[in-house]
Amino acid sequence: MNTIDAILTRRSIRSFKPDPIDHGQVLTLLRSAMHAPSAIDEQPWQYVVVTDRDKLQAIPTAHTHAGLVAGAPLAILVCGDMSRLKVDGYWVQDCSCAAQNILLAAHASGLGAVWVGVYPTTANVTSLSRYFDLPETVIPFALIAIGHPAEECGPKDTFDSSLVHWNSWGVASK
Repeated sequence: MNTIDAILTRRSIRSFKPDPIDHGQVLTLLRSAMHAPSAIDEQPWQYVVVTDRDKLQAIPTAHTHAGLVAGAPLAILVCGDMSRLKVDGYWVQDCSCAAQNILLAAHASGLGAVWVGVYPTTANVTSLSRYFDLPETVIPFALIAIGHPAEECGPKDTFDSSLVHWNSWGVASK
């Protein structure tokens, strides 16, 4: 699958088969995440890889909107490590890029995935920090559930030319 196809056909998958994810595939997802761009190459991320069935099933007790994670064979918690920052303020963009790379790599590998938001909701950040015993300098940013899709979602065209402005605000699209 080429890059454009991966971007245009990726969908959030919320239902997974119980089959485990191959360790090599997990490493590919993590390698893809770490190839994301980051401000001044600070790479402020850390990752918690969750494969333990009991841990996955209990995650919804720590995050009320993460019920679908209980059915996934894998979750990756993308975290921002404040001790790695060289410049304030860019870790959110950097971790967003890393999370998107995981989603695209999963799709390109034939896996399904969905991003469950964590940051900036204080209750989710606090709860997941405790649940995963994160150090004080590490902030949970996004939780990504990953597995072999148990549902099929076709491509969805979300392009909207009315949201594009050419050279200045309000100039109609070409």
